[in-house]
Amino acid sequence: MSLELYNTTKRVIPEEKLERVIRHVIETEGFVPDAVVAVFCGDRLIQRINREHLGHDYTTDTITFRYNSGREIEGEFYVSLDVIDNNSRRFKTGFENELFRVAIHSALHLTGYDDSVDDARAAMKRREDRYLAQLFFL
Repeated sequence: MSLELYNTTKRVIPEEKLERVIRHVIETEGFVPDAVVAVFCGDRLIQRINREHLGHDYTTDTITFRYNSGREIEGEFYVSLDVIDNNSRRFKTGFENELFRVAIHSALHLTGYDDSVDDARAAMKRREDRYLAQLFFL
């Protein structure tokens, strides 16, 4: 079982708590983080990944890749701390709250949640809210 976090920026983030939260989401959803990598990066890297792998030439808050099926997850996700910062100011949520929301969102994608249609997006948002409410205890 492996969950690795990498911060490619100079910004300090709560890496240990992020790891606990990501692991908690994955395991609570009934999965095992067999080989999961979480990369916290800036806009340049996430835009390049978005362009090269998804054909979208713009920044986004997170991009998730799942490489296998079954209960043992092999995958990775990228989170742009620049987008997190911008969105936290835009939505007046605070940087850490937005950071944890997006990390939870990414972990849910690894477990099979999809947000491409309205009903699925609403279900995913309810799960995010539930996990955000548990943050204090993790």
